[in-house]
Parts: sequence; structure tokens; C-alpha cells
Amino acid sequence: MHTLTKFLDSKPLFYDEIDYNRFPKTYKKIKKYINIPKIVHLIGTNGKGTTGRFLATALFNNNYSVGHYTSPHILKFNERIWINGSDVSDEVLEDAHKKLYTLLDKEDSDALSYFEYTTLLAMLVFEGCDFVVLEAGLGGEFDATAVFEKELSLVTPIDLDHQAFLGSTIEAISKTKLNSIQNNAIISKQKYSKVYDIASQMNKNIIKIEELLNKQDYKKIDKIADFLSLASYLKENLSLAIGALKFLGIDYKKSDFKDAKLFGRLSKIDENIIVDVGHNPLAASSVVKELAPQKYILIYNSYKDKDYEMILKILKPIIKEVQIIDIEGERIENKVSLHNILKHLKIEYSHYYKTEPNNKYLVFGSFSVVERFLKEYIN
Repeated sequence: MHTLTKFLDSKPLFYDEIDYNRFPKTYKKIKKYINIPKIVHLIGTNGKGTTGRFLATALFNNNYSVGHYTSPHILKFNERIWINGSDVSDEVLEDAHKKLYTLLDKEDSDALSYFEYTTLLAMLVFEGCDFVVLEAGLGGEFDATAVFEKELSLVTPIDLDHQAFLGSTIEAISKTKLNSIQNNAIISKQKYSKVYDIASQMNKNIIKIEELLNKQDYKKIDKIADFLSLASYLKENLSLAIGALKFLGIDYKKSDFKDAKLFGRLSKIDENIIVDVGHNPLAASSVVKELAPQKYILIYNSYKDKDYEMILKILKPIIKEVQIIDIEGERIENKVSLHNILKHLKIEYSHYYKTEPNNKYLVFGSFSVVERFLKEYIN
């Protein structure tokens, strides 16, 4: 058996087609060997990571043992599996890998995707926890995380993203995501009213966040947001996490959220450099709302399947110039196509070499863009 790193490196991160039956069948075989804690499941397009970290941190600070599973990572795989205030250690990961490899037969181990295998790996790490805050990957009902029994689902804002797998319309994407709800869910403020319409048609206990929180809650949320110096869109994520605490009957206070922010969400890594792992139009709109009217050199690149023309159009009011950072991979858009869009939008562009202290920079895009930038910047 290879070490976890070598084993995962042998698996492709993305597939042109996905076998939606593979993971449920595999999990059914080993279900009786895994002790699954109470699960709060996170679905949606934007804000799953930060909402989950707010909730997990508050639960931990209320003396619960809690795990938080998020993806993808920026610099190290361990970032995906957080337990009781810290990223999981290499030693714990290796032990979980050895155990999982013995539970699965070789055919299943080899067949599972990167995300499917690491989801099971996380559940082994989280055995013994009181709660697991479990973030969906690409979607909803067909996501690997959807197979587990859930205490509660949290629905963050839903927008167009991953259309190749989830559907080409808000209606289709919403149905795919909301179909993962088993019984109880809290839905955050939505950009599209159609999301609410679809939720209302489901025979489930789906509560709007504004129906769950009262004036006193919103006053406390304002104080916590000031305490953490939160961007406005992160305040919405905090509200959803607090809604979950109220549903679970857990009291909360300002200090419960100390050190809860997740890196890569409008994170300031130097006086003149902000990084954000947003990679869709909804995230771009939130960034503009937060940073305007200041102008930034945008360090950027994009996958082919992203609506990068719309993203750049939204970001244009705060763009001084775009500097394209080199990213490797088959899914990365070719430079000619990206150049043509930038020309069409009348945005100046060049190649990224290094940052200068007299310019302001926004590193925005997928985790791969931020990862590549940080590796070059740190070195």
C-alpha cells in the first residue's frame, strides 16, 4: 500500500463523466464499520467553507468535539480535514488511510475518485466527534457527502456554476442541490427567487434564515462581525451558522467565533495584496461590493468551464490591469481565448512576474490560482 500522498496522486481530480452509483454502493459495503457522528451538511454555490468554519468553531468553543470537512485545499491536503481547532496531522491521516484501505477491497479503493476516497477518509478521522460539519463538493444529491444521515442541511446562496454536472439553469442546479436535503434545512438569503420556489415545493422542513433569527440575533451578529472585522458577504455566512446553532438548541456568544475565519476569503497577506478563492460571478460581485471604488492589479487565470467573461466584466470596475499567472492543467483556458476576452472587455493585460510594493493586488480565482501565487510569493 502506498502512503496517502502517493495513493491520492494516482487518482484524477476531475472526470469527464461521473459514476453516481459507485460511491453509494461502496459506502453501503463498509457502513457498519464506521461510527458516523451527527452531521450538518452544507450545500450551495458560495460560502460553504466559511459558513462551515464559523459553525465548527462555535461548536468547538461550546465544548463539543467537532470535525469540519471542506475542499479544496490551498497549500496542503490537511487543510481539508479540521478537527477540534486544528488541521489534521499527517500521522492521523496515515492511520486513517491504513484503516480505510483494509476496509475496502482493492477494486473499490482504486475505483473511488479523489474526493470520494477523501470523504471516507475524513469520516474515519471524525469518529468519536459529537458533530461533523460536512461540506458538499460539486453538487447536492449525487455528491459523495450526500450519502450520510444528516441532522441538518444548510443552503448557502445558489448560483450558476459547474453547469456541466449540475444543469444549465438555476432551476436545475437548485433541484440537484436541494434534493440532498433529508428532513431539516435552513436556507440563506438567495439571489434568485426560483430557489425559494423549488424549496417550497419539497415536502421537507426548510426554514428561511430570516424566519429563524430575531432582532436580538441580528444585533449580536453585528457585534460579532465587528469583532472579527468581517466583509459584508461573510456576515451572511455567519448568520447562517448562527441559524444552525439556534436550530440545534446551542447558545452562542461573541467569543465563540474567535479565529473562525477561513483563509482565502478576502484575506490580506500583505499591506498591498488581497487573495480570494472566489471563482464564479456571485463571488466576483461580493468582492466588488467590498473593495470598490479602489483599483487593483488583478492576478488571474481561469478554467475553461468557468464563465470568466462574466467574472471579468463584473470585476472590471475595480481592475487597473490584469496580470495572467501561469497555471498548469488540461482544464485551464488557453491564453489566446483569455486574451481575446480581455481585449473585448477593453481591459489591459500582461503576464504576471512579481508584485511591486507601490501597487495594490487582488489575487482572485480558483484555489489553483491562489495556490500558484502563494507558492511563488512565499519563495
